[in-house]
Amino acid sequence: MDIDYRIAIVFAPVAIAAGWAAFNIGAAALRQIQGFLNKEA
Repeated sequence: MDIDYRIAIVFAPVAIAAGWAAFNIGAAALRQIQGFLNKEA
């Protein structure tokens, strides 16, 4: 069975960009949630 690597080549940059965006947004979201929780206490 031959694997078509063109699909991986096309989607790899999209997946990397999505992961990077999720990493950056996730860090900012965690800081915001922690700030909100600290304000409540």
